[in-house]
Amino acid sequence: MKVVIPAAGLGIRFLPATKAQPKEMLPVVDKPAIQYVVEEAVESGMTDIIIITGRGKRAIEDHFDKSYELEHKLREAGNSEALAEVQRIASMADIFYIRQKEQLGLGHAILCAKKHVGNEPFAVMLGDDIVVNERPCIGQLVEVFEQMKASVVGVEQVPKTKLHRYGVIKGRKIKENLYKVEDLVEKPTPAEAPSDMAIIGRYVFQPEIFEFLERIRPGKGGEIQLTDAMKLLCRRKSLYGLKFKGTRFDIGSKADWVKATIALSMQRKDLAEELYPSPQAVLRRSKT
Repeated sequence: MKVVIPAAGLGIRFLPATKAQPKEMLPVVDKPAIQYVVEEAVESGMTDIIIITGRGKRAIEDHFDKSYELEHKLREAGNSEALAEVQRIASMADIFYIRQKEQLGLGHAILCAKKHVGNEPFAVMLGDDIVVNERPCIGQLVEVFEQMKASVVGVEQVPKTKLHRYGVIKGRKIKENLYKVEDLVEKPTPAEAPSDMAIIGRYVFQPEIFEFLERIRPGKGGEIQLTDAMKLLCRRKSLYGLKFKGTRFDIGSKADWVKATIALSMQRKDLAEELYPSPQAVLRRSKT
């Protein structure tokens, strides 16, 4: 199954850091955000990846490309650990790049991949969400897709105060953690929200989604909205919402990006003790 990763946005919420570099390349601990997403796809067995880019996104291509000069320097220095890591990054997937020439929305970005995807099911993964679990989030969605033979989106229970940041489903629970989506509302107020189950940046679609993306009219800001296409999809076909297992880090805002960096660094054995030492460790250091 192919994976589409939209990465053509301007990253306005992260200015000035994104003035001269892609938001997707901002580090979370010591890896660019987009690498977490690609690794999740690869861990799910999906190595045919399409990244939708735009102007100023060349750093993404360079990151996943082979770097002969860097490898030569690392080899000369005897830094085998770093050498193995940069070689792994360059070889872990077949990555193709498609330019979105105009900023016409997430739905339009996905439409840019239509010719490459063809008439096959495919996954969409957004870089604003990093999900940590032994079973990759997108792999969990693929399992449900194979069982139900229908499109499926990842959903998560979100506090009412944050529902205005998401698309929210109206759904009927059909089994544990699985909902049949009947409708959805984009960025509702707490009073408008049909539930507290929000759509996060993981989707597996039947190719019929392209038909609905081509049918809808531009919405706010003249953009083609994926949410509008999914509203048509769930009314005419089947769409499911999976409450996935795992911890999601939302890096769509500066505050949440900082929180994600802190949380993920705490999970790193090589960083946790130095950054967040135990009281005993602090006492030992104070005596030296």
